[in-house]
Amino acid sequence: MTRAIGLEEIIAQKVKTLSIEKQQVVLDFIEFLQLKSPSVEFKHHDGTPMSALEAAGDLVGCVDSGPGDLSTNKEYLKRPLAE
Repeated sequence: MTRAIGLEEIIAQKVKTLSIEKQQVVLDFIEFLQLKSPSVEFKHHDGTPMSALEAAGDLVGCVDSGPGDLSTNKEYLKRPLAE
């Protein structure tokens, strides 16, 4: 029976053949790549992904002044910003 080997398994197998020093270089490179392209993921307590609306849910309605819904007041959107 043949089994497809995933990329993660291939990388893990190859890393195991390296010296400790070279394994550290690989780890440093992986951490560099992670820093280069940071991603922020918001998740629920059970680990499931959270939508942007859910993540910002506590901010909805936090502003007391201003129009309630800009989409219903098109003229307000066309006014210049007050300085």
